[in-house]
Amino acid sequence: MSRARRRHIIKRRRTITGLALVAAISFVAGMTDAVGLLLSGDFVSFMTGNTTRAALSFANNDYSHALILYFALWVFVLGNALGIVLAHTLSALRTFVVLSGVAVTLAVAALLPEADYPRIQFYLVILAMGMINATVEHIEGLPIGLTYITGALSRFGRGIGRWIVGDRNPTGWVIQTVPWTGMACGAVTGAFVTKYLGNNALWVVVLAVVSLAFATILLPRSLHLHFHQQPIVAARRRV
Repeated sequence: MSRARRRHIIKRRRTITGLALVAAISFVAGMTDAVGLLLSGDFVSFMTGNTTRAALSFANNDYSHALILYFALWVFVLGNALGIVLAHTLSALRTFVVLSGVAVTLAVAALLPEADYPRIQFYLVILAMGMINATVEHIEGLPIGLTYITGALSRFGRGIGRWIVGDRNPTGWVIQTVPWTGMACGAVTGAFVTKYLGNNALWVVVLAVVSLAFATILLPRSLHLHFHQQPIVAARRRV
């Protein structure tokens, strides 16, 4: 087998593994999104929607709700930052570490009595949704947004446009349907789970995240590193 052929096979395996992982994580994210929305009444990952709702609350003189939503934006940002810190400092098993952090955060949210601490629970779920974006940042150099479905659909639509004008390489944009499909299926599942279990639906999400986290241990160490962007500082040190 030629070296080029071997590299092609390895790259294909990495891509398939990465897409399966993205689909699974997006499914869990979709469950969390639906459960969080149904329990709190506000979005836990759709920060564009929360920004618009906050503006509408201000216009309607509902300043307390507007401030709650604006604070939610910063909690989401903090979750993304925390996910990157966990991914790059604690272990070579980066995906496992980040998913474990997500599971612990959601477990704490599930332990809180909904009636007594609704906003703390809301912010913890948002924090977890921010963290989960650090599990997979790209596949073979192609950006992947696990909860940024608008971005994924935008890249997919632009890919269709490029195909129409003559670009016959569909790989870069067709894979953008994977996170949307996973999140859509997860959201439907989360909606049904919440319908029947109420606040206990968060425990189902926790169980799903824990199961996925332990499944990622089976991935080779190189894949855990491959799906993350390397810090510029680390790259300079290697030079």
